[in-house]
Amino acid sequence: MQPQYRNFAQQQVPQRSPHAQNQRRGGIGPMMSSGPHPSAPLSQAQMAQQQQAQAHANELAKRRSRKPTDKNMPDGVEDSIVDPDSVQRYKDLREIERVLDATTTRKRLDISEGVNRSHNKLKKTLRIWITNTVEDQVWQGNGLNVDAFDFTPNMEASYRVKIEGRLLDNNDETEEERFAPEPGSAVQDSTDQMDHDSDKKKRDSATANAVKHRFSHFFKTITVDFDRSRFRNGAEQTVEWKKPETGPKSHPSGASSPATDFDELVFKRNGDENTNITINLFRQELPERFLLSPELAEVVDMSEATQQEAVMALWEYIRFWGLQEDEEKRNFRCDELLKKVVGRGDVGYIPMLNEYVTQHLRTLPPISLPYTIRVDEEFHRDPQPTIYDVQVLVDDPLRGELQPLINNAKYATMLKDVSALDEQLAKLIQNISESKAKHSFFTALSDDPASFVRNWLSSQNRDLEIIMGEASRGTGEAIHGDEWRRSGTGSVWATPNARESVNVLLARQR
Repeated sequence: MQPQYRNFAQQQVPQRSPHAQNQRRGGIGPMMSSGPHPSAPLSQAQMAQQQQAQAHANELAKRRSRKPTDKNMPDGVEDSIVDPDSVQRYKDLREIERVLDATTTRKRLDISEGVNRSHNKLKKTLRIWITNTVEDQVWQGNGLNVDAFDFTPNMEASYRVKIEGRLLDNNDETEEERFAPEPGSAVQDSTDQMDHDSDKKKRDSATANAVKHRFSHFFKTITVDFDRSRFRNGAEQTVEWKKPETGPKSHPSGASSPATDFDELVFKRNGDENTNITINLFRQELPERFLLSPELAEVVDMSEATQQEAVMALWEYIRFWGLQEDEEKRNFRCDELLKKVVGRGDVGYIPMLNEYVTQHLRTLPPISLPYTIRVDEEFHRDPQPTIYDVQVLVDDPLRGELQPLINNAKYATMLKDVSALDEQLAKLIQNISESKAKHSFFTALSDDPASFVRNWLSSQNRDLEIIMGEASRGTGEAIHGDEWRRSGTGSVWATPNARESVNVLLARQR
């Protein structure tokens, strides 16, 4: 098996932020008056509409305030009912409900956090088969027309190259499968043989993955470079495929175009000699991954990362080594490694971490796969495809299964049903509390009617005096003496308390 990668040297241009650094807006805006701004007078209809809306809002607020919310069983109910154990069972159910609510909320938050993570990617193996067939070669039968006395071939020799890729499960990769010879001259035969040796569960999994992630899904451009030394005139044709930009206007139904969704790429060229080619695969990843500079890679301990991952890793490095300044939290001290990344002295600024990282990002080089196109008879007696294994990133399949749990329309309906049941439960608890109060009232009345009525009347009289404002210093005494009939500057009516009470009574809406 040939090695998977080959070094591909190319000049990289650092990508910089389009915004100017330390860009600030100077000066202050126009001064405006702090007082109320003039507004157009409202018509009678608009004023009536506003008053109606305000009255409706007040009515809704009153209704909400009148709704009972307490769902706890009143104390002492077990002494007044036939089955005292039911009160304990209700309390146990309330405790179970509290635990379930807490667990459900925590799980939903965990699922939401897991789904929304941008780095929620898995590494998969993309197996690539490269093979070629030949046509009208010299060794393929009689190519001369003897009757016409024309001793030149009727057809020009050619070859056809096929590049095919399949996404494999980790469980499907075995050493026998990796190094086993592939029967037939076509890659499809070897793929069918490999699928035939797998069990039904693995075939179903491979089929599902093939539908979701085909070969062209992972690359935006595929090019084939020919060995220039093999061409006499140096005018070889380079094979290039670019994924066209697709959008909702191009495919309203959401179906993938055959030009952008395929498992194999085939091209045909004329030739009768063995030729070396290099297949370059340019990755398509979302979010895009970059090659980090050696200075940044030494700090974050990663050679490839997205821009967000690099910024977070740089922030974790600053926090781990305690480089953030104590007084000004926006600044951090640069050690020897950070000085190479920041390049602006001994102090860095946390709001500029994104700009520090951007100047150390490089475009990832393409995956280069060398291959030799064989047209000789010896190779095609038992042709063997060249196989490469390429690591690609795919979305976590668990994310698609968890997404409906968060955006489930039935969950909102269920919450409405639970809220309605909670209201009914609160009303039942309110009725139980009222029944408990009635039971206590009549029980105390039956035990000692005279003392109960005396105490009850005294309590009602005191409450009535407090409500009517006729109590003096909380003693419950009737305040209808001569001092309340006297007027003038020295009377009780001239005190601030009396004046405030009169203003409140006059301002009260009847």
